Amino acid sequence: MNFWGKVIIITGASSGIGKELALSLSKEKCKLVLIARRIEFINELKEEIEKNGSELFTIKCDVTDKIQVKYSVDSVLNKFNQIDGAILNSGVSVKQSFANFDSYVAEQTFAVNYFGIVNYLNELLPVFKKQRSGFIAGVSSLADARGFPVSGIYCSSKAAVTTLLESLKAEYKPFNVKIINIHPGFVKTPMTDKNDFTMPFLMDVKKACKIIMKGFRKDKNIIKFPWQMTLLTGIIKRIPDSWFQYIADKRVSIKKL
Repeated sequence: MNFWGKVIIITGASSGIGKELALSLSKEKCKLVLIARRIEFINELKEEIEKNGSELFTIKCDVTDKIQVKYSVDSVLNKFNQIDGAILNSGVSVKQSFANFDSYVAEQTFAVNYFGIVNYLNELLPVFKKQRSGFIAGVSSLADARGFPVSGIYCSSKAAVTTLLESLKAEYKPFNVKIINIHPGFVKTPMTDKNDFTMPFLMDVKKACKIIMKGFRKDKNIIKFPWQMTLLTGIIKRIPDSWFQYIADKRVSIKKL
């Protein structure tokens, strides 16, 4: 995948994986469109991105708001007359135990993690279909493998993202639109810094972005990392339901001690 001169959108670009991908892509001499609610954070990247030889266009947008999403895509088209790719990265993670269930948490999680992608697909797919070119990379998670205790809402939102992107691949292949599914494990970002549990194989965000960029260059449809967590979640996904339930029960019992 060649990024030189291409117009690339990144949502959730104010921190974490989105921010590091923006800095990595800026070295590819492309036209970066960085989108986030906290526009002051992405504006801070202007000097470094332009020094790397890329053009920067920033837009304040809440991905859960369809009107704002449409405005952001229209703004990009008005400025550049085309869009070559989008990395849909916006996401939230809120620990929610069903023992203290609050449907509001579920609504907000799906609004960002799932419908934040759906809202952009609604605007981008017609553009790419007309152009007969483009790529969409959606950030899912290795947490999509199972319904892990105390993470059911997050896991299910990411499983929905995975399934959605998977279904798009075949449908948009005839239009030369590439769909990429990115599945990170635990990556050290402001989002994971809030976690109060052990995160196996926690990865530095810069290393994570190097893996993503390598996957882009190798034209991969699925990018999973780190390999240890990919292997572990792959095994967990394939074990019998009764085995997984036993492990989940044990984990909940230990947390109560």
